Amino acid sequence: MDRETDPLDDTEYEADELVVTRRQAEVLALREQGLTQADIADRFGTSRANVANIEASARENAEKARNTVDFLERLRPLVELEIDAHTSLFDVPPMVYSACDEADIKVSSSAVDLVQTVRSEAGEAISGNVVTEPIRVLVTESGDVRVVRD
Repeated sequence: MDRETDPLDDTEYEADELVVTRRQAEVLALREQGLTQADIADRFGTSRANVANIEASARENAEKARNTVDFLERLRPLVELEIDAHTSLFDVPPMVYSACDEADIKVSSSAVDLVQTVRSEAGEAISGNVVTEPIRVLVTESGDVRVVRD
């Protein structure tokens, strides 16, 4: 491999557009290309342990970025739908789809997946196939669905 080739050349991002440092981005790009940490250490003239630390920090930063995006989407969902107690769980998908159609948002879940999401995230607010406590269904701009118990 040519030591002068920039591992970020094949990506659509500049290093300053990322939440990782340039070196972290380079390590992640090279790992994605199949290089081992030892290969990367040799390429950069450092130790494998240093590359392991750089990679671990990069992955931690990436997880924090994902969490930040999730946090921001929860702060300002584009669709927020109140689901009353005594509502059939199977009535929820049409309600969500209708509200999202009005907001011009495409829900990224099928009706079956949406029922499963509501059931799992609402926890004790669901009994059998009925909503027993009011819940809120939040839909982000990207169509991801979240459920919040009131």
